[in-house]
Amino acid sequence: MTLPPAKLSHVDEAQQPRMVDVGAKPVTNRTAQARARITFPAEVAQALRAAGYVTPKGAVLTVAQIAGVMGAKATPQLIPLCHPLSLDRCDIAIHMEHNDALIDCTVGCRGSTGVEMEALTGASIAALTIYDMCKAMSHDMVIGDIRLVKKTGGKHDVGADAKETP
Repeated sequence: MTLPPAKLSHVDEAQQPRMVDVGAKPVTNRTAQARARITFPAEVAQALRAAGYVTPKGAVLTVAQIAGVMGAKATPQLIPLCHPLSLDRCDIAIHMEHNDALIDCTVGCRGSTGVEMEALTGASIAALTIYDMCKAMSHDMVIGDIRLVKKTGGKHDVGADAKETP
């Protein structure tokens, strides 16, 4: 069975890339939460715990939080067709689960387009920062499972408990 081609919002009738016109869309509260995971070798996770998550480069989780916020704010410079948004908030929460660091990035704004890309970028940049700060200990860390957890606002909400507002 062949599926009909999907109508992509970021290409015009000639299949050329374009920024979506959101000028007529209503301004609503929009939120998004994304998660990234970085898995450490067991000995690295143990060494980080023992050191209070501080390496010679500095406080790993604190620097990653700041980098994640900066990444979310820089999304339109990194993803070519993203709209520049005035973010009302960006929260980065990092917690350890066994040998994994789970990074949650929650972003909110009032706007006419969603903040999913900002949340995904924030979580990704925080994970990359952790990798950078720990690579002297091992290059065997794995960044993965980068995904949208939930979003609210716009045409439809996504996620099990997607009833949040900024």
